[in-house]
Amino acid sequence: MPVVHGVSPSPFVRKVRIFMAEKGLPYELEPVMPGNVPEAFKKLSPLKKVPVYQDGEFCLPDSSVICAFLERAHPEPALYPTEARALGRALWFEEYADTKIVEVLTPVFSQRFIQRVLFKQASDEALVEQQMTTLVPPVFDYLEAEAPEDGWMVGDEFGIADVAFGTTFVHLRHGGETIDASRWPRLAAYAARVLARESIATLVAEEEAAFPAA
Repeated sequence: MPVVHGVSPSPFVRKVRIFMAEKGLPYELEPVMPGNVPEAFKKLSPLKKVPVYQDGEFCLPDSSVICAFLERAHPEPALYPTEARALGRALWFEEYADTKIVEVLTPVFSQRFIQRVLFKQASDEALVEQQMTTLVPPVFDYLEAEAPEDGWMVGDEFGIADVAFGTTFVHLRHGGETIDASRWPRLAAYAARVLARESIATLVAEEEAAFPAA
């Protein structure tokens, strides 16, 4: 059976797990904490990052690479659009989620979840406030303009863009924050739909059970 190396609080490990759940693909999760990874893991991931997908001797690091491979290896149900412009938009949203959204939300997640819940230490609330009042709003402004009134981000079907956004919405949730529906109503409604998706809600329940709030 294929193995996914990593831990689900990583947004990129969670992204792969959501993707595989949507595909109905079985796998085993082999816990590897980001950061100080064991020497054996460095052979699987030259960048020393999680996740890594392993099926026998075949290994792939990087969540975007893994998802693209799995789409080709297991095309049904399709999670990438086939039309060129729709595919371009989906890939852009995946990249935006993986880079910019993770960048602005990680300090919130790290302080409220890693520091407080895992390490049982006080969080830096000044840093959290700075992120949420200065750096997060421009990102949410952009997403508000792009979010659909109903349904999913690209086309009629749940896809890779929604998977990528979904894992960041879980990050925000674990950081004890929500999207202000009075300021970003379309984004808040979209995030609620994504978080209610079975593949995501199941992982959220698993993570909250494994790491109860402080």
